[in-house]
Amino acid sequence: MTKAHVVLIAVMMALGVSFGVHRINPFSTHSTPQKIAVTKPDSIISRPQWIALYDSLGLKEQGLSEKAFYYAWFGFQKVKLSNPVMAIADFTQSSRNKRLYVIDLLKKKVLLNTYVAHGRNSGQEFAERFSNANSSFQSSLGFYKTLGTYTGKHGLSLRLEGLEKGINDRALERAIVMHGADYVSESFIKNTGRLGRSLGCPAVSVADSKKLINLLYNGAGLFIYSADQQYIKKSSLLAGMAPLNKGQVLGASLL
Repeated sequence: MTKAHVVLIAVMMALGVSFGVHRINPFSTHSTPQKIAVTKPDSIISRPQWIALYDSLGLKEQGLSEKAFYYAWFGFQKVKLSNPVMAIADFTQSSRNKRLYVIDLLKKKVLLNTYVAHGRNSGQEFAERFSNANSSFQSSLGFYKTLGTYTGKHGLSLRLEGLEKGINDRALERAIVMHGADYVSESFIKNTGRLGRSLGCPAVSVADSKKLINLLYNGAGLFIYSADQQYIKKSSLLAGMAPLNKGQVLGASLL
């Protein structure tokens, strides 16, 4: 190395000390170092199928709570239905509301939205107490599967099989069925300020009963919902369900 090379190297080192040496970031146009935000392709979370269906059917606008739909959707993944129709009775609502929703899961369509009664000992305008006991005259929460029909004192009626032990599994022996009743009507609401009440059956209007029974006949699902925390903790069909928090986007499709 010549004397001229040694002098040149010394000068360059001196300049580096005087002005500072910056590491240049090739992804930045700034003279100072910048943190680069990297977006990973898998960081975009796909919209869960149940949320997409809930929104596309306009169920919020029709009054069905998001929790009621999510719980019904989740629970029925564990139940084999031969008829892909899901009915939800949202008992957090007043009996003055059309709080029964019948949804075709294949056609992705609301087939019927109508009135449904709760048991006389469950409450007045709102259903607040629930029981699986004989002669309680209260509604039972949870998941049901529809069976066959028969003609009784209320006309054409649809048998219901309670699917949750200790919660609604006495439905058949209690004769908890879906049937038409004259106390389920808008005129009854106008006269009393609320819907009439049953002996525990999810009774519907006489006008809707045949149509509803034909939709739900033989292997469809019924979910009777309330915000009752004891039921939610006890239900085996809701076990493992992620909590639904406000503003939370849940994971992948459940179907």
